[in-house]
Amino acid sequence: MLTRREFLATAAVAATASVLAADKPDPLPKLKLGLDNFAVRGMEWKAPQLIEYAASLKCDSLFISDLDAFESLDDGVLRGVRSRAADAGLQLHVGTWSICPTSKRFKDKWGTAEEHLRLGIRVAKALGSQMIRVILGGGDDRLTEGGIMARIRDTVAVLKTGRSFAIDSGVKIAVENHGGDMQAWELVELIEAAGRDYVGANMDSGNATWTMEDPVTSLEQLGPYALTTSLRDSALWESEKGVTVQWTAMGDGNTDLKTYFRRFAELCPGVPVHIEPISGFNREFPIYTDGYWKAWPQARARDFARWMALAKQGKPRPPHVIPDGPDKKRREQEYQKSELERSLKFCREVLGLGVRG
Repeated sequence: MLTRREFLATAAVAATASVLAADKPDPLPKLKLGLDNFAVRGMEWKAPQLIEYAASLKCDSLFISDLDAFESLDDGVLRGVRSRAADAGLQLHVGTWSICPTSKRFKDKWGTAEEHLRLGIRVAKALGSQMIRVILGGGDDRLTEGGIMARIRDTVAVLKTGRSFAIDSGVKIAVENHGGDMQAWELVELIEAAGRDYVGANMDSGNATWTMEDPVTSLEQLGPYALTTSLRDSALWESEKGVTVQWTAMGDGNTDLKTYFRRFAELCPGVPVHIEPISGFNREFPIYTDGYWKAWPQARARDFARWMALAKQGKPRPPHVIPDGPDKKRREQEYQKSELERSLKFCREVLGLGVRG
């Protein structure tokens, strides 16, 4: 039988444990972890090699974001790729490029914008991908006639031509915030104008820093629309003409990644985390120079302030330079693989991401 002192001590321990348990947040659900093949673009691998590599890294998902990675777009060949990925335990996501006919990034390699979109939907269906990633364009589209809003309208018009085909195919269209083209709120307007029933977002955290957004701020707006991802860390710092950004491996930048993925798990349940470092080069955004803001007539002060706060935390970094020489291509390949593999390791060991890794 417990003495009165032993009883009180036991009760105190139990009460303390109860309080600590109440204060401790519930563990986050496991998020699928994988790679975007653009992370290792220097390897010039086709789909079978990408599947083998992703499987060797114990990835849960593989995002093949370029149709050129497929040796054939014949449905039978694509179904073979689908089977190979399934045997390797990989979820497949697929992507292609600009479907905005008035974007500077649009190319007619796959026909008209409408034909390109239908092709992407067909490829996704054959591969078993529930989505096809597309883009509007890049930052230079913001200074074209009518500005980015005109390009958004042109993209929405193309998306609407593919609505019935996408819905009948069971494929959604994920539009990326790409290369400085759209801020998060602008992409949300595009998605809502086209129709949320078949259009969502490919969320790119690095590209958010190119549109003067803290990646966490961008996530808060795009997360509810996310269908897939292409994610990296970023380092920002104040520089002579404004702010300089360097994309980095995960954990090497000054993005608040723990906050990011805590909110990601809440806002994007079931959406895989695809890592795409694209590390090493610096880009300065000359926000203090005449003419810079012509491309951003509706930029939001609150989002800009958060981006600046992130930059004020950073310190200048030199770019990663691979010197010219006969082995430059090999060294670039090794660098890309190293940045990706370090990122996956960080995501697993520090952030707790990944199901089977």
